[in-house]
Amino acid sequence: MNYYSTQITNLIDELLRLPGIGSKSAQRLAFHIINMPEEHVEHLAETLVNARKKIRYCSICCTLTDTDVCPICSSIKRDHSTIMVVEHTKDLAAYEKTGQYSGVYHVLQGTLVPSLGKGPDEIRFKELMDRLTGDDPKIKELILATNSSLDGEATAMYITKKVKPLGIKITRIASGVPIGGELEYIDEVTLSRALDRRIEL
Repeated sequence: MNYYSTQITNLIDELLRLPGIGSKSAQRLAFHIINMPEEHVEHLAETLVNARKKIRYCSICCTLTDTDVCPICSSIKRDHSTIMVVEHTKDLAAYEKTGQYSGVYHVLQGTLVPSLGKGPDEIRFKELMDRLTGDDPKIKELILATNSSLDGEATAMYITKKVKPLGIKITRIASGVPIGGELEYIDEVTLSRALDRRIEL
């Protein structure tokens, strides 16, 4: 039996599509939105639409941004000779919160998933290789900071195999990051130690 009107049910159903949102959370959010001042709801809706329309991939590192080149890639204060490879933009954000890393990033927007046949063409691997083999790469070190999951490790091994012949120093974040741990959920101190204690591959 449907306890709510059609509009409320539709709102709850749309919120249920969001990752990590269960039935109770969707209902709670729906009623919160309904009780918000109308101008706040309109601003929220406009923000969502604008984000979807204007956010794109950085033309250099492939992170999500609303400009052609993200603020990190365009900063002259960053060390552009060191690239940290992460899976998602949220992993980049996790390392930025530590305040301990001054290089730039490359965001793969996923990992290899051998068990499902997901290969390098389905992540931003080609863009990484283009950066490393460009006319003026200047890259001295590539830090592999993919998650410590099976897919993250498989991705790190694949990148190592392909990049090693280029003569670029390749390091892997240390095992201070637990097996199966996702970077976005790990505290800043652990991430800093993992970066400081990285090992060369």
